[in-house]
This record gives sequence, C-alpha cells and structure tokens, in this order.
Amino acid sequence: MLEPLDAIITVAMICLGLYFYMDKKYSYWKDRDVPYLKPEFFYGNSRTMTRTEQTGQMFARFYEELKGEDHPFGGAFVFTRPIAIVTDLELAKCVFAKDFQYFHDRGTYYNEKYDPLSAHMFNLSGPKWKNLRHKLSLTFTSGKMKMMFSTIIAAGKQFRDFLDEKVSHESEFELKDLLARYTTDVIGICAFGLECNSMRDPDAQFRAIGRKIFGNPRGMVKGFLIATMPRFAQFIGVKEILPEVSEFFFKVVRETVDYRVKNNVKRNDFMDLLIQMRNPDESKSDDGLLSFNEIAAQAFVFYLAGFETSSTLLTWTLYELALNQDIQEKGRQHVREVLSKYNREITYESVTAMKYLDQILQESLRKYPPVPIHFREVAKDYQVPETKTVLTAGTRVFIPVLGIHHDPDIFPDPERFDPDRFSPEQEAKRNPYAWTPFGEGPRICIGMRFGMMQARIALGYLLHSFKFSIGKKCQVPLQMDEKSFVLSPKGGLWLKVEKI
Repeated sequence: MLEPLDAIITVAMICLGLYFYMDKKYSYWKDRDVPYLKPEFFYGNSRTMTRTEQTGQMFARFYEELKGEDHPFGGAFVFTRPIAIVTDLELAKCVFAKDFQYFHDRGTYYNEKYDPLSAHMFNLSGPKWKNLRHKLSLTFTSGKMKMMFSTIIAAGKQFRDFLDEKVSHESEFELKDLLARYTTDVIGICAFGLECNSMRDPDAQFRAIGRKIFGNPRGMVKGFLIATMPRFAQFIGVKEILPEVSEFFFKVVRETVDYRVKNNVKRNDFMDLLIQMRNPDESKSDDGLLSFNEIAAQAFVFYLAGFETSSTLLTWTLYELALNQDIQEKGRQHVREVLSKYNREITYESVTAMKYLDQILQESLRKYPPVPIHFREVAKDYQVPETKTVLTAGTRVFIPVLGIHHDPDIFPDPERFDPDRFSPEQEAKRNPYAWTPFGEGPRICIGMRFGMMQARIALGYLLHSFKFSIGKKCQVPLQMDEKSFVLSPKGGLWLKVEKI
C-alpha cells in the first residue's frame, strides 16, 4: 500500500505525463507550420459536444477565424484528433473532385456487425461504396423521376387540401412539423410503397420514428469514442441507431420485400431496385448482390436523407418568404404565369419550367444548408497544392459549407435573402464550388434531384394557394437547434397562413 507522499507523487507524475501527452498532441499543426485554432484541454476545439452551439455554426466560426491566413486550410482538433478545415475554394475543388482518389471516403462512423443500418451508402467506404453508388444511381435518372412524379403530386395535393381545411379554423400554426409530415409521406410511398398517412395522423409510425432519430443526440462518451477511436468503437459494438428504430426498419423492409417477391409486385421505385439487387442467400453480399441487411440500410438512409433535409429546406424557405413579401409575391406570380401555359395544372413539365422557384430554393440552401459541413478522410498522403504541407493518410478534412455560404467575399451581403444570386448570369460569374449544399464530385448527394423535385412541387402548391406571413409566436430571427446536426430552427416555425 502506497504511503500518502508516494501516492501524491504518483498522481502528480500521471498528471504530468498526461499534460505532456496532450501538449504533444496539440502541437500537431504547429509542428507542420499550419495556422490553427488554439485547443482547449481534452475537448480540443469540439466544445459543440456540450450542445451549447450548433455544429454548423461552430465550423462557420472556425472558417471565419482561419480564412484570413495565407494557407488553403487551417487546423483544429476534435478532442485530441487533428482535423483540417478547408478555407480555399480551389482546395475544396481538389477534395470534392479533382483529386478524388485521395478523398473518396467520408470517414464517418458505421458498424456493419453490431449496427447494420449504419452501413448505408452515405457512410460506406472503398469499393463497396463505389459499386453500390453505381447501381443505385439508376434510381434517380430523369426517367425514374418522371415515374415517381405522380406519387409526389398526390402527396402535394393532400398537403394543400390539409392546409386548406386547417386555414378555415386557424389563422396561425406551426409549419415545421407539417412539412416533415409531407416529406415523410412522400418518402414512405416512393421508397417503401406504403401510405404513411402522417399528414392526417401526426403520431403515425413513420413520423414518430423520424422524431426519435433526430431527437436523440449522440452522448459525449459515445461521441468521444467515435471521434478519436472509431476502430475501438466498432470492436466494442458502439451503436448510433436506437434499437427501436432498427427493429422498426428491419420489420418494414422485411414485410415489403416478402410481399413484393411473393406477389411479383413492381412499382418502379427505390425498393424495386433494391429487390433486383437482392442476393437469394440474404445473409451474403457477393457478385454485386446485396444481403438483406444491406437492403435495409439503403432503405433507411433514403428515408433519413429524404424527409428531414427536404422538410428543413421548405421550413427555412417559407420563413424567408414570410419575411420578404415582395419575393413571395414574385414567386406566386411566376407559378401562375407558368401554369397558364400548361392548362393550369401542375405537371412534370410545368414544375420543371418553374425556374424562379429553383432560385428561391437555391438561395434558401445557400443561407441554410441542411447539411452544414461536408466530411472527407485522406486515403493516402496528399501534397496540398502550392504549399509544403502534406495531409497524412487518415486525417479528417472538413468543408464548412455554412461558413463559405455566408462569406461576404463570395456572397455579398450574405444575410440578405436574394434569389437573384442564382440567376444564370450571376451563377456564371461565381466559382462553382462556392455553393455546395449537396456536396460535389463523385460523392454528390445521389438524391439531390429527388429532394429538389419534392420541394419544388410543395412550394408550387403552397404559393399558388396561400399567403404566408410572420405569426405572433414566431421568433425573429429564428434560432438554430444546437442539438441537431441538420441546420434546423429551434421551436418550430409559427406562421400566419391565409387562403388566396
């Protein structure tokens, strides 16, 4: 047993050793002559783990602090792990596309063995991602989009009719959840062939599961393990997805697959393509075929990415249109003008012709990109162009989309909502890597066209039938939800809605 003095000396030596270890870790960027943000003990620069600041806003702040330095990126730390934050659009171009062979993986955590739903296309790496991406791209061709169009139109009409009823006895209500229910219904029918009915029933299963997914922030211990020791986290079976969420999706996918196979049902939707790639031995994944777990994982990410990001986009868009009545009216007149050329019907051709609605949505995505940061991991040592710096294999690279989108040197007066920024003339003048809400290059969001289509349809119906203004319960400016990685407003969106 140690004497008191010996115990004190032992503790002091451990603390001193820990100090020198952390000091060495935190000198990583200094030793490489890279400008960096001063880290805090243990946390590094990742104070967001305490949930006091939205992650995208934190990285936008990092971008502002680092972009004045004479270097195309700056250094920071997530706990003790060094990360690179891109501050130069030419380097962003290299990461996204030009030097993609060095940056083909996101480096995001997944656990195929213990948490199979997490092994979806967004997270997957290497040849497995490449093969899956190639096959699933067939779902999002213009032909397939046209096939799904009537289904989305039906959901859009249902949403309009629901609002029509609601406006008859309420003048002000919360729209964020209503928009999420609309996009949930669209994804449910297009991905699973299921009528979710969450518009009429806010407690419908698909909508309730969505709330659980995005209302369950990662704990600090789990976050620390995933950020600093991902392989160890995989080994000990750390899961990101709640058990009840996994059980629900496995059940839904199993029932859908069995029913379609048994009854030879074809719907020309996302699930059809997955079934075509299904391995007869569902426990195996080989020869380009998918195991059942892999099919469930892809269906899960389609649901995950499809409803939350699109509903958030529509939420911010209606908020800005309520604040900017002149832009709202211009959008409404544009919808009416286009519909007058197409027998006053919302069709695939008429919606495609609504170019100003695209500009409104693009400006909303600039100001409020739902995914405010893009991630990549260096696959092999990379010599950063025009510098002496080498990014070593395994280094995480962050592209702070929100920060770039609010850079006044790229987008003058960035807090102003101005859809004219996305006129063909203005876009031609701008670096194509200045606006990347969906990413860019080979890993650009595979469902981008689908997401924009369902947002454009909803916006067309809403502007044609209703007028939106700021309600008494609406906080201006809206605050970001610091617990959500997706750039989402805190407390919902309360607007006054009038029928036209």
